Amino acid sequence: MAFQNGVKEMEPCILVIFGATGDLAHRKLYPALYNLWQGGQLPDPFAVVSIGRREKTTEIVREEVVESVQTFSRNEWEGGGSEDFLQKFYYYQQDFRDEESYDHLQEFLGTLEEEWNTGGNRVYFLAVAPEFFGTISEQLYHHGMAPNEGRSWQRVVIEKPFGQDLESAKELNQVIDRHFSEENIYRIDHYLGKEMAQNIMVLRFANTLFEPLWNNRFVDHVQMTLAETVGVEGRGPYYEESGALRDMVQNHMLQLLALVAMEPPVALDTESVRDEKVKVLRSLDISPDSVVRGQYGEGTRAGEHLPAYRDEERVSSASTVETFVALKVSMENFRWAGVPFYLRTGKRLPRKYSEIIVKFRKLPGVLYFQNETLDSNVLVIRVQPDEGVYLKFNAKQPGTGETIVPVTMDFCQNCMEGYNSPEAYERLLYDVIRGDSTLFTRWDEVEHSWRFVDKIAQFWKGSREDIPIYPSGTWGPVQSELLLREDGRDWLYHLQ
Repeated sequence: MAFQNGVKEMEPCILVIFGATGDLAHRKLYPALYNLWQGGQLPDPFAVVSIGRREKTTEIVREEVVESVQTFSRNEWEGGGSEDFLQKFYYYQQDFRDEESYDHLQEFLGTLEEEWNTGGNRVYFLAVAPEFFGTISEQLYHHGMAPNEGRSWQRVVIEKPFGQDLESAKELNQVIDRHFSEENIYRIDHYLGKEMAQNIMVLRFANTLFEPLWNNRFVDHVQMTLAETVGVEGRGPYYEESGALRDMVQNHMLQLLALVAMEPPVALDTESVRDEKVKVLRSLDISPDSVVRGQYGEGTRAGEHLPAYRDEERVSSASTVETFVALKVSMENFRWAGVPFYLRTGKRLPRKYSEIIVKFRKLPGVLYFQNETLDSNVLVIRVQPDEGVYLKFNAKQPGTGETIVPVTMDFCQNCMEGYNSPEAYERLLYDVIRGDSTLFTRWDEVEHSWRFVDKIAQFWKGSREDIPIYPSGTWGPVQSELLLREDGRDWLYHLQ
């Protein structure tokens, strides 16, 4: 891997997308590639092979790429000026369960490598159901498409979910690890590609305003909310297997939590950052009475009737799967001992947003601080849809009196005129091609997150209580509110 000014250079390669006829490729991957190409952030030369079971031609796929970009890209399609981009795309029809088809795929890729002079470098993006991760990895290796020998490299990108529990995750990892080294396995979590998720470390470690206060001496508690307004949106079978705990907490929430709570790494290289995240995941602890789950029932939003989860397509009418989770998490380490972290995520909530709230301790009751209305300082890191930082502090109200009022500073990055925030998959694809795995999860991160989530699943397995039903369009079951009120706190709802 070559470097220029300390940054990894891009080398020519072929991106091979398994499952390219699916939703992920059309909504995320094709637009991300187009935006990278527009920004001059793809290697030269570079080609894309879309693999699917449907009978198509390369011309049809190129038309689909245009449609995808026109519909989902943050940048407009340039028409004739984008012909060079389209010429990079090819289609290969394959049933990836058919072993013999991999010999033909190897021949096809070999021909393209000679044409494009990519030197054998390949990225395999597995946009397929998780049960096929092991099958494809194994066949790629056995048919000579993942040797990782000489000067060429082959990397595999795996979408979530990585397993259904710790045991299945271990089995899957063992299969993939036999054929790809850990440095060439990229377990993707798109939340880590979001602009403000990447900004958490900068906000903490590049500002003396925050880092000295980022501990149990000054922080009262931390809240994290990942709220969605939609239901399962036709993904009933998947959600019946995963639920909110596996779909959101095991990956997105714990990864963000690790960034918020980690110690300063000794360096900004990939492994140093990952080492500190693992320490956080190892320190997590939770008790049965600190877990709340719920499932959305019927409700209304803007006069529209919303069906209950159990009435959704291909969902059991007696399902006990959770669509809402709230947790009170503690950390057994020196920095955060005694500081609760409150996490919640759910579907069919009133607003769609993701944010992290750090509430600082109140000052002693002397001088101005005897004022009962004086509130704590609050820092909000907004991940989506707004991207930015909100800080609430206290100041004197203008006038002759001595009234103290809360005032705010609000920085919204994607609200600035002319700013067009890159999508998460742009950064993630860019990093995979460069060989930078900092924003991807290492196996021990996956392992410890599953240990924590499995512990919660065991709490529920042993419970005889019915799952609480909350009306669609509300903030979840009442037990979620009680989780904080028992500690004398409340959820802070999308502060303005």
